[in-house]
Amino acid sequence: MIEILNRQKAARVERGRFERLLRRLLRHYGLGRAELSLSFVENAEIRGLNRRFRGKNKATDVLSFPFNEQAADGRFYLGDIVISVPVARVQAARLGHALRRELEILAVHGFLHLLGYDHDAGHEIEEAVLHGRYLRD
Repeated sequence: MIEILNRQKAARVERGRFERLLRRLLRHYGLGRAELSLSFVENAEIRGLNRRFRGKNKATDVLSFPFNEQAADGRFYLGDIVISVPVARVQAARLGHALRRELEILAVHGFLHLLGYDHDAGHEIEEAVLHGRYLRD
């Protein structure tokens, strides 16, 4: 199960689009039945998470919380991804692309962190998202 949570009001979030994106990534990595969540939040929420879990008292674009555990009922839970929509909006403007595209890139970036990739590994997957290869319906 993929859970998409929208806890912000600054932008419309197309839940189905992100669910399809994450489902494709799960299949690509052979994790088709894994469960994860993706939350879209305001700066205050991600700042609090960043302070609590990373010791950094500032808003950031995306945080990932990998679990990589199998529950007693047999379900495999990959983890949680949290994205700040206000930070994404600023980054999208700076980079000259749409907010939706930036949110997609951050979702993939967060997903790769759930898999254990660092900031250099997996860059080719983010590039693929930029060019739409994981977003085709």
